[in-house]
This record gives sequence, structure tokens and C-alpha cells, in this order.
Amino acid sequence: MTNYKQVYINGQWVTPSSSETIEVWDSTDESVMATIPSCGAADVELAAKAARAAFDSWAALTPKVRAEYISKIGDGLAAKMDEISSAISRETGMSKFLSQMIQVGLPINSFKQAAAIAENFTYSKEVGSSLVVREPIGVVGCITPWNYPLHQIAAKVAFAMAAGCTVVLKPSEVAPIDAFMLAEVIHEVGLPAGVFNMITGTGPVVGEAMSASANIDMMSFTGSTRAGRRVTQVSAESVKKVALELGGKSANIICADLDTETFAKAVSSGVGKAFLNSGQTCSALTRMLVPKARLEEAEAILTATGNALVVGDPFEKTTHLGPLASAAQRDRVNGFIQKGIDEGAKLLVGGVGVPEGVSKGYYVKPTIFSNVTTSMTIAQEEIFGPVLSVIPYNDEEDAVRIANDTVYGLAGGVWSADKDKAIAIARRMRTGQVEVNGGAFNPNAPFGGYKQSGVGREYGDYGFEEFLEIKAMQL
Repeated sequence: MTNYKQVYINGQWVTPSSSETIEVWDSTDESVMATIPSCGAADVELAAKAARAAFDSWAALTPKVRAEYISKIGDGLAAKMDEISSAISRETGMSKFLSQMIQVGLPINSFKQAAAIAENFTYSKEVGSSLVVREPIGVVGCITPWNYPLHQIAAKVAFAMAAGCTVVLKPSEVAPIDAFMLAEVIHEVGLPAGVFNMITGTGPVVGEAMSASANIDMMSFTGSTRAGRRVTQVSAESVKKVALELGGKSANIICADLDTETFAKAVSSGVGKAFLNSGQTCSALTRMLVPKARLEEAEAILTATGNALVVGDPFEKTTHLGPLASAAQRDRVNGFIQKGIDEGAKLLVGGVGVPEGVSKGYYVKPTIFSNVTTSMTIAQEEIFGPVLSVIPYNDEEDAVRIANDTVYGLAGGVWSADKDKAIAIARRMRTGQVEVNGGAFNPNAPFGGYKQSGVGREYGDYGFEEFLEIKAMQL
């Protein structure tokens, strides 16, 4: 077990004002794998003031110099890939194989991408008689979740710093170890003091203080819609800019025109799209919409696919799904599964309880329901676990209506024999991104949602621009 006793402020490791600690649990065996400081409002202000003091000099550096620092951080993470991915697998339950590719591979890409954008971005242009320039917004407070901990940190920290902002980071207390490793890398790189600051603690204490701080100009938050509302409310008192990446209940429309082979591919791959990271993915395609006429065909494929999934130790190469990140999340997901049963959904695979072959760890059974109606709890609320709801539809209009029948709008999917038709359907879906015929995730494309899934975008030029102000000079 590792006991982290300090946080990173103004280029050095600092003992926080409070001696209170938070336990970090190993999802695989329910043991305590680390403790971290539980910081208070005074620590937030210390970090925010350090970021404020560092801002002018950091913003004044050329984009090329900032890019060099950001790129070196990516290299430092690559050198620690095995160590970081192992820690995240223990924290979140993701298989070690996927953890290396996703949990560490994508953050490395984000730091490299942010560096490249910073060097090549057009920061000014003439608009008639005006010169319009883009300038860094200032100090950015970053609050990140536990499901893709380093990935979400990189989405904010890399792009904010590359844009010329300084940052205060509060990682999730459920999965914070990668943030300490990132701080170590940043220290080794020699980033100027105060540009990056990291404090740990709870949302109600540290998150509230960050949102309220007069020394923080913008809040960038990823997490639940409920917590996002609170960040927005508190930030409004000082009229901060707020960027939010929140929950999802994404629909995957399987069209009736697919041949037997492609239909089977779409349905079986849809299980994987719902169950990635044991369903602990905000953009997971957790509602599968299938034509009523082909529901039985889909159910047979889903049953076979679901029963073939191997649940177990994330460090075993044969494992498809590891545990959930916490006991609270396990219990929450089982509660939703029971609601699905109680409200009359047809249970195809899984159910409440512990999967066979595991005795310790926060495991749940991968669960697939069919004949789900839009009024059921499992069709409307974000579960954040390996639970797939299959909803039959009558025709294309009905499918689009069902897909949009949610307060969320983060992601979606469409499968059709006609690509143009699939794109036309995707255009009608009120959501931030849509996979067409299984199109792969693009980490350089903008990511964010409509409706209660959030405000703003991350990654690529669009994510970079979130951290810039616009100034017009009349010439």
C-alpha cells in the first residue's frame, strides 16, 4: 500500500493543511491500495494563487516553447505506461490489455496532439477593419472522473496548458494514483512552477472551493449530470466559464435492411460498445434499438454473445470484463438490474448477484434485457455498469423518436446497409457524436454532448479553443 501524504502546488510537493486522508480501494480484491490527502478550501486557494501567479509568464511563452513542454510530458507518460496502466486496472477494473491502449495510450496521444495544435493554431485573423485574436482564458480548474482517470485529465490539462492557461487539477478520489504519477512526470520535465497544480479531496469540499474561487477563471468538469449542475451553480456566482462533459444514455440503431451476417455483426459488436470498461463509460451505447420483426433474431445473437463473455481478473489475458470501481457502484448497478426485472423487462443474460468463479472484488453479472420500453428506468437513467437494454421499434421514424427520447445526448450509433441512409439517421439524432456502421472512436475529433450531456467540446482544435478568449481590436 502506498500512502501519499503530499499534493503538488507551485512546482513542489506540499503537505496539505488537513491531516485527513481518503482510502483508495483495489477493485479486484477489495483491499486498500493507497491513501491520499483529503484537502480543504485553504489548499485550493494556495493552488489557485500559484496558478494565478504563474499565468502571465506561461501565457507569454511562444506556442512552440509550450508545445515542447507538453510533448515531453507525453513522452514521460509513455515511459511509465506499464506502471500507470496497472494502477488504473486495479482502480477501475479495466483489463490490463485495454488499460494500456486506452487508459494510457489515449492520454499520450492527447498531450502530443495538444502540442501539435498549439504550434499550428491560427491565433489571429483580420475581420474587416478589426484584428481578432485568441488568448488564453487564465486559470482553469479541472475536475475529473474515475472511469477513465488519466484520459479525462489529459483532455483538460494538456489542452489548457498548451493554450497558455495554468491549471488546478482535482482528480477523482476513487482513482487518483495516475494523477500522482502524472505530477511526478511533470516535475521531472521541469514545467515552470505554478503552471500545473494538483490537489486531492472530495467534490463537496475541494470541488466547491474550486468553483467558488475568485482566482479560477474557468471550470472544466467531467462527471455526473447532478454534480455538473452544482459546479455550474457555484461557478455562476463569479460568472466563470464552465465546460461540462456529463452523463449519457446512448442509442444504437440497428436498421432492418442489414443482411443476416451484418445484422449479427452489428448486434454482437453492440454488446462490446455497451460493456467497454464494464459499462463504466459515459458514451457507452447502452440502448440497442432493433426492428420488431428481427427481435427474436437479435435475442439469439445477444444471448450467445453475452454468455460467452469472461468475467474475472483484469490481469488475465482471457478476461473480457473486470470488476466495477467501487462497492457503491456495484450495489448501484445491481439495484438497476433489479428494477429492470421488477418493471417487466425480459432478462436474456445475467441478473442480480455475483458472477460465477469470483469471490472477491466489485463484480457484477453482465446483463442484457430485451423487450424494454422507453418508460422503464433502465431505458432512461444512466446505469454506468454492464447493462444493455434492447428496445424494439416499428420503423425508422419510431427508431429516431426512441433514440431522442432521453434527457441525454452524448453519443449514438447507426447500422444500415446504405451508408448515406445511416448518415441521414445520424444527423437526426440529438447527440454529440455518432458511430456509423461501427466507425472507430477518433481521439482527435471533438467530444461532448447535447442537452444534459454537457456544454462544450474536448479534443482536437475544438477542445483547444475552449480554453481561449476572443478579443477584437478595431484598427
